[in-house]
Amino acid sequence: MNIPKFDKGDTLIMKKKHPCGSFAFEVMRTGSDVRIKCKGCGHDMTLNRLKLEKNIKKVELQNEGGENNDQ
Repeated sequence: MNIPKFDKGDTLIMKKKHPCGSFAFEVMRTGSDVRIKCKGCGHDMTLNRLKLEKNIKKVELQNEGGENNDQ
């Protein structure tokens, strides 16, 4: 089973849409529970990590713009 890796600021594309019609959610906090915010209407919610991971279709990383954080 492939466990999706995500961190604060990443965007999660879910299998099911939010009642507002959006599939995209921003990760606000991680841990055993994950706080996410709908990118469509701004509603935020806290979900159990295991339940959330089952519903993730795709993870869009925050640093995909080609930034290089090497120092």
